[in-house]
Order: sequence, then structure tokens, then C-alpha cells
Amino acid sequence: MASCRALSANVRLLAISSFTRLLPRVPLNSRFVAVENAFNSLRLNPNSGEFRGTRTKSSMAETMTPKSRGKVNVFDSEDDLSASLAKYTADLSNRISQERDSFTVVLSGGSLVKSLRKIVEQPYIDSVDWSKWRVFWVDERVVPKDHPESNYLLAFTEFLSKIPIPAGNVYTINDALSAEGAADDYETCLKHLVKSKVIDRSESSGFPKFDLMLMGMGPDGHIASLFPGHPLLQEDETWVSFIKDSPKPPPERISFTLPVINSSANIAFVVTGAGKATAVRRALTDSADSDLLPVQLVAPEGELVWFLDKGAASKL
Repeated sequence: MASCRALSANVRLLAISSFTRLLPRVPLNSRFVAVENAFNSLRLNPNSGEFRGTRTKSSMAETMTPKSRGKVNVFDSEDDLSASLAKYTADLSNRISQERDSFTVVLSGGSLVKSLRKIVEQPYIDSVDWSKWRVFWVDERVVPKDHPESNYLLAFTEFLSKIPIPAGNVYTINDALSAEGAADDYETCLKHLVKSKVIDRSESSGFPKFDLMLMGMGPDGHIASLFPGHPLLQEDETWVSFIKDSPKPPPERISFTLPVINSSANIAFVVTGAGKATAVRRALTDSADSDLLPVQLVAPEGELVWFLDKGAASKL
């Protein structure tokens, strides 16, 4: 079986207007592009990941919440949020890249990728060592890569096509497989990368430990493709699971499970819009509810940081 795809041509060279025609394809019998001996063991001191951004009272307010809920930053505008997110991500990337040969980043879909737009501008675009980035997806829709619902296509359009990241460092699902097959295939890929020490392994949980997960949240409090009340929230053995009855279309998706998400060294939640304010309030305030939202189940081993605009924070 083929494992998850590391793209075979530099994504920066693809023209958006002819994306469907030029999208690189990897033969089904091809392994992902990775050299096992090329990377050192990934070790991150979770106590050294403090974000020190430029703060102005006019553009941002910082709220300290209980440790389990993370650090909350509220911005006057989405533009201020994007600038701060760029600095946070670039600073973390540069620090970890100085310590070892790779920086493992997990993306979600939705508006999250658009919020990364400032990192492809100066001064960050030339300060980041993009050759050390390894990009993964916390969840993906089981559709072709050129499909409008593809998280990969969104990331390519808004982000990957604008940075000089080696195509072999971008790990996509095998879109020729079923949802179950794609999830198994992606997990096989991750296990190989953990074994070859491209991805770190959590000493406490045994699950992969990514350097940074950049994630959004739905108005219902869902994260990745983990939806309220869904049995997939209880999965505690597999690394990557699949869903065929997503309440949001398209119905078939793959998703990292909660233990993988919670083994992360750093998680940044990026949430904008008043429509998500209720879920933000539930996630960040004490609640006696027994029926927890998926976002309330996130408690990473390392640091959790929230980037909110005024609309998302309006009910705090």
C-alpha cells in the first residue's frame, strides 16, 4: 500500500490558474519522499515555548486563564491577529529550527490558513527556514486534491504556493483510497516518520508529538473533524481515524484523534467571528456541563495559545 503523499514537485512552482492540470501526482506504489537518516531526533523543551510578541494596548489584550485553558490573546482586528500569529509561528519555527533539522507543523482547514497570510510577507518570509518545515493536516476531506472542499487545496492556494517549502516536506492523504484506507495510510506514514525520528514521540503518551498544531474551531465547538457527541471523540488507540457521517459536508473525512492532538508540544487556536463566541466562552470559562464540547477536551502536553478577534471574544 502507498503511504501518505509527500508531493513530488515544489508546490511553489504550481500556477493556481492551471492547478488541476499541473497538480503533481505520485504513483500509487510510491512511498512518501523521506530519507530516514536525514533527520535528528526531535526534542522540544515544553517550558521554552513562551510567545513574546510585540504588544500594544490598542491592538491586543492578553487574558490569563487557568493553565489547562491556555493563554488568550484578543485583537481589535483580524489583521492585528494575523500579524501576531505570524510572529508567534516564525519565532517558534526559528527557535526549533536552530535546535534540530525539522519543524513539524499541523494545519487545519477553514479560515485558519487565511490567518497565516502575514507570515508570507516581510519580515517573516525571509526569516523562516522553510526547508525545515514538515507540513501535515489534522484532518482532511476525502476528496481529490483539486476539489474545492480539499483542505490541501485551500492551504496550497493561501499559503503553500507562496513559500519555498520543498514539495517532499508536504504530507497529504492518498486521495485515491476510501476514507478508511486513507486514514490507515496516513497513520502508517506518521508511524514511519516517528520511527525515523522526523516526528517526535511523546514519552508520556506514546503518540506522535508535533511541534505546532495550528487549528480553528467551528461554531459548535468542533475541532479537526471531531464533532460534538460523535463516537470518534472516544477513540484512544488509533492515531488517525475516519468519519463517514460528518454533520458538515463532505461526509467522508480523516482526522487525528484526541490523544494525538493532546500530545502536541504547542497548539494555537485561531478563532474569529461573533458566531463562535458562545463556544469560545464555554471553552475558556468554568463549566459544570457534563456534555463537553470537543474543544474543551483539548489539553496539550505543551503550551496552548488562543488568538481571538473581538467578535469571538465578545462573550468572555
